[in-house]
Amino acid sequence: MLDIKITKTTNPKPLPTEDNPLVFGTIFTDHMYVMEYTKGQGWHDPEIMPYQPISLDPSAMVFHYGQEMFEGLKAYKTEDGRILLFRPDKNIERANNSNKRLEIPKIPEDDFLNAIKTLVKVDAAWIPTKPGTSLYIRPFVIATDPFLGVRPSDTYKFIIILSPVGAYYPEGLNPVKIWIEDEYVRAVRGGIGEAKTGGNYVASLAAQIKAHDEGYSQVLWLDGVERKYIEEVGAMNIFFKINGTVVTPMLNGSILPGVTRNTCIQLCKEWGLPVEERRISVDELVEAAKNGTLEEVWGSGTAAVISPVGHLRYENDVFQIADGGIGEVSQKLYDTVTGIQLGKLEDKHGWTVEVK
Repeated sequence: MLDIKITKTTNPKPLPTEDNPLVFGTIFTDHMYVMEYTKGQGWHDPEIMPYQPISLDPSAMVFHYGQEMFEGLKAYKTEDGRILLFRPDKNIERANNSNKRLEIPKIPEDDFLNAIKTLVKVDAAWIPTKPGTSLYIRPFVIATDPFLGVRPSDTYKFIIILSPVGAYYPEGLNPVKIWIEDEYVRAVRGGIGEAKTGGNYVASLAAQIKAHDEGYSQVLWLDGVERKYIEEVGAMNIFFKINGTVVTPMLNGSILPGVTRNTCIQLCKEWGLPVEERRISVDELVEAAKNGTLEEVWGSGTAAVISPVGHLRYENDVFQIADGGIGEVSQKLYDTVTGIQLGKLEDKHGWTVEVK
């Protein structure tokens, strides 16, 4: 494992006050982690330094061909002052799977985890403690070769930044409204849909703006080939409780394998709920909404944790889910996952990692 050089800021920023709401992704801590990659040398020179702009050549390949990967996870402070990460091994595994698909060199798992833990420890004072808040951790890799030919870069930067955050959606845990997109598509099997990379998200923006203009929080995507099977929400995986069974789209190469998605599936099975990972068509979903068997809908993701869905729109129809409120399973999942993350509930699965 590589030794990390630490250079602390001489001009620390004021910490956010408890009185000001933490708008997701707008405030950043005092320090950042940077590690370089050079072909033939590998990853080298990891350093924690004061948060600052980065300097890149205008011809850096990330600007022209989008060779980059990012991840997202969180750190939490418990009531007794411990700092916990939630399933960081799964984020590291997913990051390296994204790297493999994008022809970015693998980051050694030990160095990856050590980077996260060391940076969080340096900026531990920034971890908020108000209910519903956490420290968001954003690792990312960018291709830095100054070259305009199309090939994998020979040099990269691996960077981690931190941001104290509140709820991802302004609604918090209140149910959101979801727009089922029937014009644009996000990804197809064989493409990069299962990688966490910016190209998937920029592809979603046109539909996202359209949905926002109509008063909807997020877009629910259909598959890019037949345009009939449910895939995922822009920032979340999606779950449906239909006639007592929890149904979520199966991983098929165009859906991001969410860490919180995996957590929800495990917990629901442990609670004795039938769980099906399978294809689900929008027609089946609409029929369930019309006949009353669609009992509950929620999204899952690192940013939002659990986000209940109160309304779905498809074409010209709007469906209210049950009474439009938070469902029983959604609430139980939220309470359980956040309880484990905050150290309030026993971690029977070994999901949390303490930063010491």
